Amino acid sequence: MADELVLYTNPQSRGRIARWMLEEIGAPYRAEVLEYATTMKAAEYRAINPMAKVPALVHNGKVVTECAAICVYLAEAFPQAGLAPLPEERADYYRWLFFGAGPVEQAMTNHYAAFHATEEQGQMFGYGSYDRVVDVLDELLLSRAYIAGDRFTAADVYVGAQLSWGTMFGLLPKRDSFLAYVARIEAREAHQRASALDDALMAERQTATESA
Repeated sequence: MADELVLYTNPQSRGRIARWMLEEIGAPYRAEVLEYATTMKAAEYRAINPMAKVPALVHNGKVVTECAAICVYLAEAFPQAGLAPLPEERADYYRWLFFGAGPVEQAMTNHYAAFHATEEQGQMFGYGSYDRVVDVLDELLLSRAYIAGDRFTAADVYVGAQLSWGTMFGLLPKRDSFLAYVARIEAREAHQRASALDDALMAERQTATESA
C-alpha cells in the first residue's frame, strides 16, 4: 500500500522513540525489526538509511530518519492526533525539541564517553558544557508541565525519551524535576503500549538466544 507506514527498528535502540510516537498518533504501521550485525548493515536497508542506523520511517514512499525529524514529521502528517504545536506553542516547541536533538544528545553522549571539554573547547560546542545543559533542562521542567507549555506534544515524545533514557542509565542526574516529568509522560497509554511491544520483542530474542 502506498500510504503504508513502515518502521525499521530494533527494541534496544532509539527506535523505541519512533514506536512511541507511532503509538501516539494511532495510525496503523508495520514494524521491521533489524539486527545490528546483519540486516541493519545489509545493502537492502542501507538503500533506505545509508547510515545503517535505526530508526527509519517509510511513509508514502518517502524515508524519514533521525528521531526528532520522525516525531515532527508524524505530528504534521497526522494532525488529528493533536501533537503538532498550536500557534502560541510553536516557538517553545521547536526551540526545546531541537535543544533536545542537539545540546542534550551531544552532552549526554560525550558524558557517556567520559569526554569533558575544557572551557576553551566548550566555546566550540553547541551545548557549551554538560552542567549547563543539565541546569537549563532543570529550570525548564521546574517552570512547566510539558516541553511546549501545559499540553503534551510531539516535543515531549522526543525530549521525554532523552530524559527517560538519560536518568535510567546515569547520563543525566536524577533531579526531582526530571523524575517527575518522566513519570508523567511514561504514564501515557501510548508509551505503555510501545514499551510493551518492544519489551516483548526483547524477551523473544532473549529466549531465542538461550535456546540456540
